[in-house]
Amino acid sequence: MAKEVVEFEIKELRLGLPGGYGKTVCVTGAGGFIASWIVKLLLERGYTVKGTVRNPDDPKNAHLKELEGAKDRLTLCRAHLLDFQGLKDAISGCLGVYHTASPITNDAEKMVNPAVNGTKNVIIAAAEAKVGRVVFTSSIGAVYMDPNRSRDVVIDESCWSDLEFCKNTNNWYCYGKTVAELAAWELAKEIGVDLVTVVPPLVIGPILPPTMNVSIAHIFKYLSGFHKSYTNDVHAYVHVRDVAFAHLLVYETPSASGRYICSQSSLHRGELVEILAKLFPNYPIPTKCSDEINPRAKHYKYSSQKLQDMGMEFTPVVQSLYDTAISLQDKGILGVVHTEKYASSKL
Repeated sequence: MAKEVVEFEIKELRLGLPGGYGKTVCVTGAGGFIASWIVKLLLERGYTVKGTVRNPDDPKNAHLKELEGAKDRLTLCRAHLLDFQGLKDAISGCLGVYHTASPITNDAEKMVNPAVNGTKNVIIAAAEAKVGRVVFTSSIGAVYMDPNRSRDVVIDESCWSDLEFCKNTNNWYCYGKTVAELAAWELAKEIGVDLVTVVPPLVIGPILPPTMNVSIAHIFKYLSGFHKSYTNDVHAYVHVRDVAFAHLLVYETPSASGRYICSQSSLHRGELVEILAKLFPNYPIPTKCSDEINPRAKHYKYSSQKLQDMGMEFTPVVQSLYDTAISLQDKGILGVVHTEKYASSKL
């Protein structure tokens, strides 16, 4: 199966729209997993990019400076989510903003305030700069957390996570992402900002930053032998390149509006490990489920029809998983990095 994936040809990403030459946009949290790919595609499209990072001189942001076109058309600006003046300076002079920066934690204090108030800061700064559009990176965590919704129901852009359920289950990441997106919509409407949101599930694929994030660590744990069994649970997946492309697509399409779920496949953990085992039979991938009593958990049914109607073509999940593992190998992470840092993750 691995050989088949190696020979799989990914279609070149083409928007079929005017390029970004002469246009300046801002990407918040530019050094992140998704954001790095957005910066990469923007530079390839000819845009001039101002990316916000906590420290432009930090070695963890060096990969951005090595991207094609970065020398002439990328500026890294010192700013963080609660630094309004820093965000305002970075967004000033930009035609659009890609707001990807967000804490990724299940700590209530560290998640909710920066996510919500940071998003408000970006929206206000964008309004003052009179940008054409803000594209906000939300999360499937703002969509699916509702115990009263049957898994037989198709989840689309009209669905929202239940905030009380998120709080009662101490899922502060989903709570924070939901409240942040709701706040973004309310404020954007109030002050007249053109807002579009992209809503991805677990994002996997090639890693541009020097280290892996939580979603990549989720795959790493199964490949590295950290997990001795798999849980009776499901997750949806999408290729990071597709997520970045979706951001550009909704930014460059004048008629784009509202939310856009960006999901390719939903997999049970058992299906996930079966695919990984076929691709990489030499890795210690678990074969036993930790829950052999209850019925297998049902898939969530996510609809990405809005994006598909705009011409979006998703990378198959098998290819996405293959690209993830190969990237971990290329980075020297697989088989080298210890997983204690990511052990607290629920994934």
